[in-house]
Amino acid sequence: MAELETRGELPDRNVPSSEKVRPGDAIADAGSRIDAELDVVEVCSRLIRFDTTNRGDGDAEGEREAAEYVASLLSGLGIGSKIIESAPRRANVIARVPGTDPSLPALLVQGHLDVVPADAADWSVDPFSGEIRDGFLWGRGAVDMKDFCAMVLAALATGVRPRRDIVLAFVADEEDKGEYGAHWLAATHRDLFDGCAAAISESGAYTYHVPAADGRTVRLYPVATAERGTAHLRLTAKGRAGHGSRPNDENAVTRLVTALGKIAAHRWPVQLTPTVQAFLERTGEALGVPIDLSDVDGTIARLGPAGALVVPTVRNSTTPTMLDAGYKVNVIPTSAEAQVDVRVLPGTEPDLFAELDAMLGEGVTREFVAHQPPVQAPVDSPWFDAMADALRSQDPEAVVVPYCMGGGTDAKAFSPLGIDCYGFAPLWLPEGFPYRAMAHGVDERVPVEGLRFGTRVLRHFLENC
Repeated sequence: MAELETRGELPDRNVPSSEKVRPGDAIADAGSRIDAELDVVEVCSRLIRFDTTNRGDGDAEGEREAAEYVASLLSGLGIGSKIIESAPRRANVIARVPGTDPSLPALLVQGHLDVVPADAADWSVDPFSGEIRDGFLWGRGAVDMKDFCAMVLAALATGVRPRRDIVLAFVADEEDKGEYGAHWLAATHRDLFDGCAAAISESGAYTYHVPAADGRTVRLYPVATAERGTAHLRLTAKGRAGHGSRPNDENAVTRLVTALGKIAAHRWPVQLTPTVQAFLERTGEALGVPIDLSDVDGTIARLGPAGALVVPTVRNSTTPTMLDAGYKVNVIPTSAEAQVDVRVLPGTEPDLFAELDAMLGEGVTREFVAHQPPVQAPVDSPWFDAMADALRSQDPEAVVVPYCMGGGTDAKAFSPLGIDCYGFAPLWLPEGFPYRAMAHGVDERVPVEGLRFGTRVLRHFLENC
């Protein structure tokens, strides 16, 4: 582990948008003066040009260079920071912005600098160009989540004077297991987050245009107040080896596929968490759609496009995804393995695993490959109210509702520290923009005006929360 107090200058912003910043490139274009404000679009474009591809299993690049750039921007704003490496070049940037009222609990603002791979052959532009075209900023990480990182930096550059301390964490490795980033920091540097009561990060507070019953278009802004838990399971079936031509009632492959068949066919019951129930009730009220909690599937259908936001989060899910068995077609093996992707709602883990175990049958066992429990933060809280106020400061007609994420974020690292984690990365989106297809997708892009909107919302929130 390496730790460095950064004192860098602000890099020159007049860099061609087509210039990709590659690992090892020196950040030698530092200026001696900081402008009154940072251009959020230029900052985001520059972040995209750092190729911070994370291929998983420790294979990543560019995180150190991106971290140095972020730290230099913070230094130019008069904010001291530390770059902390969990392993060589796996860099995390940590800073604390003092508030005017030290008696208030602190806020954690956390985002990740790594991105998933992008195959340039599939894209309309170089995925690491940070190109601006047709009112959009294109590139891998544009919405997941270098946009948020850029908006936070730009908001701070406007001269925000927060009431409470703000802890900033720009981390590595979110796109894999977080073991070089958020989870490592939470386990080994717990003191960095002392006093933090709440956190904001990705996957919430974006514009979602939905039709109301009376023909109006309502602008929903879903703020994530919960996440399903992630449990990746390895199932192992043991049996008796033998010749493929002979009967064998201890066939490991048969035992495994029987268990997988039950798991795949099982339809988990509707289980409404506080977040999902609040989403249904508040969204139904805004759209003029009747809500019947005794018929959740029917209610979701009546909500139309808005219902798609909760389809994955009214039930648990268990999805077989990998199989590995045998070495020759005429040989029954002694063992067979499979992996199952399990997503579990807050408050339901014990019942889910008890029922899953009952489906395994004789000779089949399970173990965790990865296990991150669900996350749940209060819906009715001053934090949520402050987020809603900040959104309405820029869009007075915003309808702000809570929702539960079907996947997961680094909130799973910080929630066990007693921090209420929210998905609040405000972004204005034009009607019809396929935002949910952007993260990890081809031609990932974000509207330029959306970045500027989000910066203004974040400034309001950081000053008033």
